[in-house]
Amino acid sequence: MKIRMVLVAAMLAPVWALAGPVDLNTADAPTLAEELDGVGMARAQAIVEYREKNGQFRSVDELLNVKGIGPQVIEKNRTNLRTGEQPSGKR
Repeated sequence: MKIRMVLVAAMLAPVWALAGPVDLNTADAPTLAEELDGVGMARAQAIVEYREKNGQFRSVDELLNVKGIGPQVIEKNRTNLRTGEQPSGKR
């Protein structure tokens, strides 16, 4: 049983390694759709279009300006979202 758990963990390790912070200012629509909970391709494309039209996101909360993105989507993904700068006090 222990060997089976180790094998499963080893097989999933590459998948876990792919997940990580998503930069709203550099990620393309497929990446946004894949990495963010509650964001499919239509919402991801809306994020990219907003960025192209309005410039870079200055904060994660600016996502509220994107049609189809509400507070719940932001809160589900907040720890996985970046805007190019680390929060102050953290490296």
